[in-house]
Amino acid sequence: MSRLLSLPPEIQQVLQKRQLLKVISGLTNFDTESVKRISTAARLGGADVIDIACVPELVDLAQLVSGCSICVSAVQPELFVDAVESGAVIVEIGNFDAFYAQGRVFRAAEVLELTRRTRNLLPDVVLSVTIPHILPLDQQEQLAMDLVLAGADLIQTEGGTSAKPFSPGVLGLIEKAAPSLSAAHIISSAVDVPVLCSSGLSSVTAPMAIAAGASGIGVGSAINRLPDELSMICVIKSLRKAILSLSIKV
Repeated sequence: MSRLLSLPPEIQQVLQKRQLLKVISGLTNFDTESVKRISTAARLGGADVIDIACVPELVDLAQLVSGCSICVSAVQPELFVDAVESGAVIVEIGNFDAFYAQGRVFRAAEVLELTRRTRNLLPDVVLSVTIPHILPLDQQEQLAMDLVLAGADLIQTEGGTSAKPFSPGVLGLIEKAAPSLSAAHIISSAVDVPVLCSSGLSSVTAPMAIAAGASGIGVGSAINRLPDELSMICVIKSLRKAILSLSIKV
C-alpha cells in the first residue's frame, strides 16, 4: 500500500486533483513568533500543508495554530524521528535554498544517501525529497528516478535562487520561476509519484507549475518575508485562487 494513503484524506484529495498548496516557513526559521504568524496566515489563507523547521516544539505550535498538515524539513535524518512523534505527517530532505548563500551544496550522491538513511529510520512515513537545482536537468531527472527507487514518495523541485530575472512585471515573474518550472516538467514526466514545484513561484506562475505536471506548489519567501499576517494571507489566497482557476478552466 502506498505510504501516501497514510496522509489525511483531504491531503490525498488535493494531491489527486493537483491542487496542493504548501506554505514554507523555512528550514532554518526557528523563530516561534515568525512560525506562529506564518501558521496563522496558512490557516486563514487556505493552505493545505505548512512546511517548518524540524523541531518538535514548532510542530506542536504549527499544528495548534494552523490546523494544516505538518511537513518538517531537515538535512539530518535523525532529527525527523522526534518531529514525527510530535505529529508531522511528511518529512522532507531539503529545501536547500537556505544553504547556497553559505557555500554549501548538495550533490546527487549525498541526497540519495540522505534519502536511504531517512527511509531506514522511518519506513512508514511519507518522505519528500528536494532535487538540487545546481544539477543539470538531465541529472535532476535521473536523481528523481533514483530517489523514487530509494523510497521517496514525493519529489520537490527548486530553482528560484538561481534565476536571474531581468524584466519587470509579469515577464520577470515568469523568468524567476523558469528553473523550477522546467524541472517540474522534466521530472513529472519521468516519475510516477507526485511532484511539488517550489521556489520562485507567484500567483502568475502557480498555474504554470500545475500545467507543467506538478501536483502542487510550495511557496516560501514570497510569504514568509512579508511583514505582517494580513499581507501573508492575501498572497496565500491569491495562490489558492490561481490554482483553482486553472482546475476550473481545465
